[in-house]
Amino acid sequence: MGVISPIETLFLKSQHRLLQPRDYSYHVVSHNTQRVTNFPRHSFSFLSLGSSSVDFPLRSDSIFQNGWSSYPWRRYVSESESAEVYNEKVSIMEVLKKANSFIPHVILSSTVLALLYPPSFTWFKPRYFVPGLGFMMFAVGINSNERDFLEALKRPDAIFAGYIGQYLIKPLLGYMFGLIAVSFFKLPTPIGAGIMLVSCVSGAQLSNYTTFLTDPSLAPLSIVMTSISTATAAVVTPMLSLLLIGKKLPVDVVGMISSILQVVVTPIAAGLLLNRLFPRLSNAIKPFLPALTLIDMACCIGAPLALNIDSILSPFGATILLLVITFHLLAFVAGYFLTGLFFSKAPDVKALQRTLSYETGMQSSLLALALATKFFQDPLVGVPPAISTVVMSLMGVSLVTIWKNRKE
Repeated sequence: MGVISPIETLFLKSQHRLLQPRDYSYHVVSHNTQRVTNFPRHSFSFLSLGSSSVDFPLRSDSIFQNGWSSYPWRRYVSESESAEVYNEKVSIMEVLKKANSFIPHVILSSTVLALLYPPSFTWFKPRYFVPGLGFMMFAVGINSNERDFLEALKRPDAIFAGYIGQYLIKPLLGYMFGLIAVSFFKLPTPIGAGIMLVSCVSGAQLSNYTTFLTDPSLAPLSIVMTSISTATAAVVTPMLSLLLIGKKLPVDVVGMISSILQVVVTPIAAGLLLNRLFPRLSNAIKPFLPALTLIDMACCIGAPLALNIDSILSPFGATILLLVITFHLLAFVAGYFLTGLFFSKAPDVKALQRTLSYETGMQSSLLALALATKFFQDPLVGVPPAISTVVMSLMGVSLVTIWKNRKE
């Protein structure tokens, strides 16, 4: 049986409960061998509360402990009421919302810090990229459930459109900009391969966060799009890499499939199973994931810049930056306007345009960086993914700010 004070009672009770009619009488009831007197409505008031009356059962005599009288007025509540007041669970969406507000600060701070003082992130070696990305995938899996997928699966046309944006529109743009980098700007071939590699990977998990910030109702749809593209990345990404890059640089298709299964499929499956089989453990972990994910994101964004600082600051670094910015910008624009063209009759067309713009414009550059580090001997292949990680994140968060202000 829980105990709370009158002031706590006034603070915790809702207006609905205060307005409910109650039939208090002047009888004395015995509860667990302790005397509790029920006073009628408007029978007791605090001077500090002015004319406001207190509506709750009060204990009429003091509680004696070791010869001293303490807490003379107490309200005894039932176990169900205590559970209702104190055991309210904070939803995962609320936790994510609080963490998401710090994403722009984390991205900008880690970028500036990596450029000004590279040693702050050089300890985060390339071998940590895969576990870091896997942790983000695990966070996606543990925050998903069957209901999210079932609800979003009611819109197969939108899911298919997002898939086309990620694995058709984006690779075509990547191939075009890869050729432009090598043929027009005369950049090394590994740079062009790196741009193509960025276009071959699945959608970014950050797109789920940006969709939640802009259009919360479509966040499950975004999760389904990213999950499907991520799950099929084990086959699609190596095939696209072989198609677009294979003639220029050797691609280990079998190794890529194995790596993506370990980095993407396994963590998401582990999160889903943990959420399904061990809900208490899952609920205990969830509140800590947003903060840990932000730290992980800071390392995964700052480390690629710090480790490739020489290439980024090289004479062709500005050219790569220009190509990557234009590449992502066209992807965002293509996703937005093509969605408006094909879903013009949808009741939530504007929200759907924003969602598919995120899905098309934001790719998992960290996955591309992990693949570049592991399967390509030339370190220049990892420069475009490293720049893309920062550019894509900053552009996505900037769109969130613009679109939220327009909605308001």
